Amino acid sequence: MNRNLWLLAAAQGLFLTNNVTFIAINGLVGLSLAPMGWMATLPVMGYVVGGALSTGLVARTQHRFGRKVSFQLGLLVAFASALLCAYAALSHQFWLLVAGTLIAGYYSANGQLYRFAAAELAAPDYQEKAVSLVMAGGLLGAVIGPNLAKHSKSLVSVPFVGAYLALAAVALLCMLLIAGLQFAPLSNKDGNRKVGRPLWVIVRQPVFIVSTAGAALGYGVMNLLMAATPLAMQVCGLPFEDAALTLQWHVIGMFAPGFFTGHLIRRFGVLPMMSLGVLLNAACIAVALTGVELHQFVLALFLLGVGWNFLFTACTTLSLRAYRPEEKDRAQAAINFCVFAVMAVTSFASGALVTTQGWTWLNLGALIPVLLTGLALVWLALQRPASDSHSI
Repeated sequence: MNRNLWLLAAAQGLFLTNNVTFIAINGLVGLSLAPMGWMATLPVMGYVVGGALSTGLVARTQHRFGRKVSFQLGLLVAFASALLCAYAALSHQFWLLVAGTLIAGYYSANGQLYRFAAAELAAPDYQEKAVSLVMAGGLLGAVIGPNLAKHSKSLVSVPFVGAYLALAAVALLCMLLIAGLQFAPLSNKDGNRKVGRPLWVIVRQPVFIVSTAGAALGYGVMNLLMAATPLAMQVCGLPFEDAALTLQWHVIGMFAPGFFTGHLIRRFGVLPMMSLGVLLNAACIAVALTGVELHQFVLALFLLGVGWNFLFTACTTLSLRAYRPEEKDRAQAAINFCVFAVMAVTSFASGALVTTQGWTWLNLGALIPVLLTGLALVWLALQRPASDSHSI
């Protein structure tokens, strides 16, 4: 861990602070402002749709200006969109809130590249450890996010306006951290610069398909259940403080394993760690189906977080083998677009299912992407020669 990686880990933590706070409050603010209950998670959906729509623009910005400038632009958008969401909540304008979260998606599309930037800041033999350890910075989000939402919700007379204002301050703090990062200089002006293979060649590789599908479906399951949890707990009569505690343990599960996930990937391989992530997702659903007491919500969401960490970190490591350095911008944009597209669907589905069908049917529906991810892993294992299987 060099200075750049520590700064990037801290930036990852503040990025997750933004995400966790958004998840904790957007559904509840949406529920209070939405014309109909099933529209409650549209502000959550707006955040990920904005991320999906921004992936291409972010890729071009990264290519043209480099990592550092692009990350700073994302944080500037985060600052402005947080203020817009605060005004929307203060003025009770539901669609303006959705628009604000849609704009904030540009920041999310930038923040999702922190993990890839970590691999570029480390020696080749330590890339998976760098990815894992920078993602462990998300523990800051586990501590700060729920507490920020809980303690700032009543700072202003209108609930949660203070939380959005606090997120604007978080964006400014993260800009200071990113300002200290040092990346390799751009070589875009080099006339002989390699452009790499066309995107359609890259995305047809089995390694790319499975790493992207695993990342997207893993994030989709996590988002489906996490976004619905505050709403489900409110319906079950549990206070917001319990929802904040549950989300805190969930995010601890998401990022605490980052201190050793990279070591486990090097020791056991990518596919075994992805498989373990799938099994933990299934275990989360099994626990969630046993009841709706606080301890069941906490345990289920904690297992979901650990499963996501193993699956997503391993998928990120696997994806590094699918493209060359000169192809990174377009390949990473394609990966993140798929992740955001699945998250957009699950963000909408979480609110619609939990408010119309209930917590039980929501969890049963989550079994479908878990099963699809497992099948994708089996397919990849069958695609590769036996002599090469141990390397992944």
